[in-house]
Amino acid sequence: MRPEGLRFSKSHEWVLIEKDIATTGISDFAVKALSDLVFVDLPAETDLLEQGQPYAEVESVKAVSDIYAPLSGEVVEVNEEVGDDLDKVSKDPFGAGWFVKFRISHPNELESLMDEAAYKKHCKANG
Repeated sequence: MRPEGLRFSKSHEWVLIEKDIATTGISDFAVKALSDLVFVDLPAETDLLEQGQPYAEVESVKAVSDIYAPLSGEVVEVNEEVGDDLDKVSKDPFGAGWFVKFRISHPNELESLMDEAAYKKHCKANG
């Protein structure tokens, strides 16, 4: 189940905003599309994210996929546990499977992301 208040990018990243800190990862739709995850390459703390630019890679048995920053900002925390246990991403993408937390540098970028209803339509149209 998805937590309330999430926003989504067209490339299936989610973001949850708490004050000026955003937590992000890949959606359940992306996890299902990628299927068996085998590796994740995450950025380091203090790395700068730019909205729409790749900041991580996820490898599955099917392919290697770039993960794009839903918003711009500076990484303040990296979920190192997902690198050791990709089941966290597969089983709980919106909880234990988050990728990074970052300080938002351009709050106005949030307007370009979809809410839950718009994201459901997007997935239906592209699924």
